[in-house]
Amino acid sequence: MELVTSRLLLREFSESDLDAVHAYAADPEVTRFMDWGPNSPEDTAAFLAEVRQDRQAAPRSAYTLAVVVHATGDLVGAIHLEETSRAHRRGEMGYVLAQPHWRRGYATEAAAAILRFGFDEVGLRKITATCDPDNVASARVLEKIGMQYEGHLRQHLLIRGQWRDRLAFAALSSTH
Repeated sequence: MELVTSRLLLREFSESDLDAVHAYAADPEVTRFMDWGPNSPEDTAAFLAEVRQDRQAAPRSAYTLAVVVHATGDLVGAIHLEETSRAHRRGEMGYVLAQPHWRRGYATEAAAAILRFGFDEVGLRKITATCDPDNVASARVLEKIGMQYEGHLRQHLLIRGQWRDRLAFAALSSTH
């Protein structure tokens, strides 16, 4: 599957993406607010194997796509949407971008595309996302794509031995 935006191609990952994925997944600054990483080469290979496995599930409930810049062909990150409840038509989304590609609007563009896909193609009613309270840029992306702040989740994740809070955001489909 592929989603196309004005500047980006969101596509399935391939085995040849290992080096590009590892370049951002091993970066401590990129993974600072994540509950994973920095990755070892083995961690990155396991991630790509899991993504391939998710892709083959029937029915499919998880979509993790490579974020590729049209103009250069560079893989610059990943975007994820997962259906968390089929009965309640609920899902969660997240994204990560390589540091050299921050502050260019790519996260906003990719997140808006996956949000539309979740509502229009998957048929979700509500899509949520969380970010670390210190990750102001990520909170701003979620607001820009129309997600609304829903609350502060205290000590929500244990990350590298430290309890971290999360800000919760959500968007509702106007048609489902």
